[in-house]
Amino acid sequence: MEYCRLSIAEIQDGVRQKQFSCREVVEDHLKRIEIAEPKLQAFVTVAAELALTRASSLDRDLAAGGPLRPLTGVPVAIKDNICTQGIKTTCGSRILQNYIPPYSATVVERLESAGAVIVGKTNCDEFGMGSSTENSAFGPSRNPFALDRVPGGSSGGSAVAVAAYESVGAFGSDTGGSVRTPAAFCGVLGLKPTYGRVSRYGLVAFSSSLDTIGPFARNVEDLAVLLQVIAGHDPLDMTSHRGTPDSYQSGIGASLRGHRIGVPFTLVEQGVEAEILQALRRTTEILKQLGCEIEEIALPHSGSAIDTYYLIAPCEASSNLARYDGVKYGYRTRRFSDLTDMYRRTRAEGFGPEVKRRIMLGTFALSSGYYDAYFLKASKVRTLLIRDFQNAFSQVDSILIPVAPTPAFKIGEKMSDPLAMYLTDIFTVPANLSGIPALSIPAGYSRNGLPLAVQLLGNHFQERRLLNVAYHLRQALAVNPPPLAV
Repeated sequence: MEYCRLSIAEIQDGVRQKQFSCREVVEDHLKRIEIAEPKLQAFVTVAAELALTRASSLDRDLAAGGPLRPLTGVPVAIKDNICTQGIKTTCGSRILQNYIPPYSATVVERLESAGAVIVGKTNCDEFGMGSSTENSAFGPSRNPFALDRVPGGSSGGSAVAVAAYESVGAFGSDTGGSVRTPAAFCGVLGLKPTYGRVSRYGLVAFSSSLDTIGPFARNVEDLAVLLQVIAGHDPLDMTSHRGTPDSYQSGIGASLRGHRIGVPFTLVEQGVEAEILQALRRTTEILKQLGCEIEEIALPHSGSAIDTYYLIAPCEASSNLARYDGVKYGYRTRRFSDLTDMYRRTRAEGFGPEVKRRIMLGTFALSSGYYDAYFLKASKVRTLLIRDFQNAFSQVDSILIPVAPTPAFKIGEKMSDPLAMYLTDIFTVPANLSGIPALSIPAGYSRNGLPLAVQLLGNHFQERRLLNVAYHLRQALAVNPPPLAV
């Protein structure tokens, strides 16, 4: 039996009825990882021994009459910028290549309390800076549908792990689309929750006002369970929302009749490949058939979202990454003449080109004489963008847009042109700047067999509504996927 293809509910039922053990489920996933990894490179670290020990412990607890928890025996993968006690956390960077955190992120603690088994840490663009997972110091991950294509970024390894049946669910961080773009390129679901809905404690900071942790899954029910486990207030995160999370699973299956969905047609029809637009139009027609009302809306400042993001995010990154100086932890250069030289050489040798580029952009924009012209102005545009969404959600319940303007592109295709790479995020960064939830939903396949996707945006803390719409869409859009490359 291929346990690696089971859903969370199927694993729970099988373990409950003693059809198989937690260890058997984990062993099957580890075998799948062993087969697929040489070609996919989804993982930076595979924690096989720890995972098997954990699975055996769960089996003993169940045998002794212990309770079946929400994720008992479910293998999950964690992006390598989320701290895991006793397991390396590299952020895809040489500067942290041997760093083992002394604590776990709140998200990881909640997953383990729910019975999950961590099978490894997934590859990512260095410190989450990238849209293709090509900026990792440990080499690129590859798209499981076409090995010459990128899986999206920065959480590409997590999306690959779920799409290629290396884990049931996975977690990534989303600062400007880093969960949703990989989900779109790899044909799985990926959710960026409302800012503050999920604790950021233990997430290595890139851009503190934009960073969020979100789950990947192959079906909506699994995604709802994963979100339920990690959502909720955390006193260790000052930006954590104090409200009680919704019951995400209970909302799945409710009627969509009367649900108003806005589509900014003028915005999405510029620079978007034909197959992406076709998938968007096909999705709107299906939503109409499901009882939704489709309305055209305007998001007048969304055209400035990329410019705004690539000022705010590098400024915050410049500040956050100042701590990597070779003094307290992480990489330290072996050759230096004095303290200043050690700082300079450590950062020059430890950081990759994209991280250096963003640190320099951010440092310049925050420098004396330029703060008002750049960072302050970007912050004002961010406020206008937030108002655009407030106005839109006074008219509609959800917003439908593409995730990316193209399907997965070839590895190396955009590495020499940073601006072209940045434009991959044109439809994802508005949700981060506004703090609203956004969900990438598979919407078929291109002529070349590459996954296509649409993105559903909701008002703050409306994840339950997004999951319900996604559930109905998944039922209506059900298509047989092309075979995986591995």
